[in-house]
Amino acid sequence: MSERRVAPYLVGVVFVVVAALFVVLLVNRGRSDAEGANSPLLGEPAPAVTGTYADGTPFELSRRKGSWVVLNFFRHNCVPCIAEHPELIEFVDQQRALGPEGAEFYTIVQQSTREQVDEFFAERGGDWPIVYDDKFEFQIEFGVVKQPETWIIDPNGYVRYRFISVIDADLLSETIQTMREGTA
Repeated sequence: MSERRVAPYLVGVVFVVVAALFVVLLVNRGRSDAEGANSPLLGEPAPAVTGTYADGTPFELSRRKGSWVVLNFFRHNCVPCIAEHPELIEFVDQQRALGPEGAEFYTIVQQSTREQVDEFFAERGGDWPIVYDDKFEFQIEFGVVKQPETWIIDPNGYVRYRFISVIDADLLSETIQTMREGTA
């Protein structure tokens, strides 16, 4: 075939590929990107990591046994973190409504100062414990590369689930409830 005959076919193929990508983007618009992700930690005891609360008191993950624990890795200027924040507020409200059966929720701060985090929460709300990962123990032990990332730890201290990217309140609550019921 001559070059003149191939060019229209090539343009047509490129057009079809671009159109298909456009359709995929439109269909997925507004959906949560969160999905479970593999990790060698899944099914294993959670790392015995430590951090500090804003007031300087220590936080030890190993002392949280007996409760469902959700860790959300966060950076104050992370655009997906900002987008997911209203969902986290809703999730915490859902869990508090369950009383003692509700999961404990912690924001694990990375690469943000206390002032930046205080400003973030003052502007956007949220009143749950915030833990600073000043020594990068959480980041290293959990293998967190970017934020947001959310982990679920069961009452026995085992890592049960990992979400990478933005999470929504209902999906997170449903995932924990399924695990509580032993159907996960």
